[in-house]
Amino acid sequence: MTTIMVCTMIALLLLGFPMMIPLLTAAVIGFFMMFNGLGQMDTLIQQMMAGIRPASLIAVPMFILAADIMTRGQSADRLIAMVMSFIGHIKGGLAVSTATSCTLFGAVSGSTQATVVAVGSPLRPKMLKAGYSDSFTLALIINASDIAFLIPPSIGMIIYGVISETSIAELFIAGIGPGLMILAMFSAYCIAYAVIRDVPTEARANWSERLTAVRQALWPLGFPVIIVGGIYGGVFSPTEAAAACVLYAVFLEFVIFRSLKMQHIYAIAKSTGLITAVVFILVAAGNGFSWIISFAQIPQAILEAVGINEAGPTGVLIAICISFFVACMFVDPIVVILVLTPIFAPAIAATGLDPVLVGILITLQVAIGSATPPFGCDIFTAIAIFKRPYLDVIKGTPPFIFMLVLAAALLIMFPQIALFLRDVAFN
Repeated sequence: MTTIMVCTMIALLLLGFPMMIPLLTAAVIGFFMMFNGLGQMDTLIQQMMAGIRPASLIAVPMFILAADIMTRGQSADRLIAMVMSFIGHIKGGLAVSTATSCTLFGAVSGSTQATVVAVGSPLRPKMLKAGYSDSFTLALIINASDIAFLIPPSIGMIIYGVISETSIAELFIAGIGPGLMILAMFSAYCIAYAVIRDVPTEARANWSERLTAVRQALWPLGFPVIIVGGIYGGVFSPTEAAAACVLYAVFLEFVIFRSLKMQHIYAIAKSTGLITAVVFILVAAGNGFSWIISFAQIPQAILEAVGINEAGPTGVLIAICISFFVACMFVDPIVVILVLTPIFAPAIAATGLDPVLVGILITLQVAIGSATPPFGCDIFTAIAIFKRPYLDVIKGTPPFIFMLVLAAALLIMFPQIALFLRDVAFN
């Protein structure tokens, strides 16, 4: 049965079907083979509906909507201007500003694709004009945007939290440390690149210009305060924080900045609805598929075959990192989280691993895989946005992938990088 399901999924993917079709088809085939027919198909449908029933998933369309509003408005530009005013003049400052802006916008939107568009569109021309190569610029934008997976809010963390029944609030707080660590690694590489290539620096902003930039960015900086401060202070649950972000985004872009008008609402709602529909169909299909393979005891058989249950906590973490990293090179990150998390759940429970640490490592691997050839989703976002050939987009990615893999190794060796803030906030 396993062979037939896997071969069917691969064949449908090669034929160009969207990921939801292979998942649903494999689930139906597995159900048919286990129950000798489709007479009880309502059982599978119930499992699929159960996947999208948790109230925590309401946060997903809320964060998507907030990100869409901000991407079309002025929030991203104001954050970029503030960062540039302080560090744009140092050696490699423009590249560091790009990485920092991606991190800040990730803390506002929670979406890697939105970050690629919002930050990459204005800063890529500036970096090219300043003397950075296009391959370095594209790789920096793609990989720095993936920090949005780790800095709250993170849609990947929400999906993992729902599937594994882990506290989303704890995941959000635990992602801050690794996100900042990766930003520091990227910044050091950007400075070294600029020194070696002798890239010219930007003009230094005076303190009057910096204060003006800070004042203009104060409103957008309210988003991480609402999300992190609200959750940490016990004011909001993650779902309530998402709703508050939407209200705040509407207030900023429609009332304060007046960058959007009533006629934009339809386009924003349509875009959010389409993305949300895709995400929820994937979640439902993934939950049905996960139920089928769990019912058939396929995960247990796989783990026993590779001997992972005897590997110990470190071995399990390494196996998780490799599996999620490789899978996200080929498949949508949400699908990977939905399918692989239940497979590793028995080993995680058996070894007593902290599910929050596991969630951060999984989220990091999803981020790496999303920017890694051959099929990382952010690569194709960059191709569509910047109209560049595939090889040009991936040419500069290896150093960034190496740094992200190094970050994963550091998290395995020093888990307090992720767990320190969580322990301070919730223990």
